[in-house]
Amino acid sequence: MNWKNLNVLVTGADGFIGSWIANELVAKGADVITIVRDIKKQSNLDVLGLRNKINIVHGDLISFETCSRVIQEYEIRTCFHIAAQAIVGTANASPLSTFESNIKGTWNILETARLSKFIKGIVVASSDKAYGVQKKLPYTEESPLLGLYPYDASKACADILARCYFTTYGLPVAVTRNANTYGPADLNFSRLIPDTVCSLLRNKKPVIRSDGTPERDYMYIKDAVNAYLTLASNLDRKNVQGEAFNFGTGKPVSVIELYNKIISLMGKKIRPKVLGEAKNEIDRQYLSIEKAKRILKWKPKYSLEEGLRETIKWYKDFFKKR
Repeated sequence: MNWKNLNVLVTGADGFIGSWIANELVAKGADVITIVRDIKKQSNLDVLGLRNKINIVHGDLISFETCSRVIQEYEIRTCFHIAAQAIVGTANASPLSTFESNIKGTWNILETARLSKFIKGIVVASSDKAYGVQKKLPYTEESPLLGLYPYDASKACADILARCYFTTYGLPVAVTRNANTYGPADLNFSRLIPDTVCSLLRNKKPVIRSDGTPERDYMYIKDAVNAYLTLASNLDRKNVQGEAFNFGTGKPVSVIELYNKIISLMGKKIRPKVLGEAKNEIDRQYLSIEKAKRILKWKPKYSLEEGLRETIKWYKDFFKKR
């Protein structure tokens, strides 16, 4: 797909995944627009040097008027709807604001896109968390959406709404259900990988909230960006529109195994503090990516070790500069 001079809306471009997508689109010559609610001292817009390279509209996705104005006035052709309240602990503590951001924000984007004369494609970010607890693993796209904790439920709702807009109105939309995504420039230090790396760089004992046994699928950010752009580039295909696609590695890793990989790569011998206190989280999650391989010809390029090496190096450089 030729992105040059294309008007592209990336919601959540001040966050981790959204900023990486926006950065790649800028590199490909797209005219990128984002909507930012809070003006922060430092966000990913600054860390990736995007603030003066994209159009920033101050507003809130829970405002239909804001969404409508941006999509109409900027004549948006493609939208990556990434913005969400994405922290599980915050969702558990504050479910209503999470539902507003993740569900109402999604229906506002979908409805304004339905009314637009310009939109040619929308990619909506769901999550592997939308599947909830399943008896059969790995998750396939045919697995029911059983997310019953606040964040998980909000993503399941957004997922269904997106596919509803295709089925009912023919909106050219597709859904990503991504594995846990990690990599450079993730400034959310409540997440396991950045917290562990940064604690070890300071020779502090990292904290593991669970008992160390939960298993997750961890996908490197560069593979995630490639997945989003590949999906968007295929939205003119009938067998892609209205569909959901799993993106990940298909290789589950336990929390303690992941920790041991990080300390090995960093040459440390610090043992973590294991709290065993994590609540309202799913024990085992990993994805089948066969559908993405078959239909989109997509597969991850980075091994966990390769991704972690690049991530660790980035944080070392980041803290040296600071």
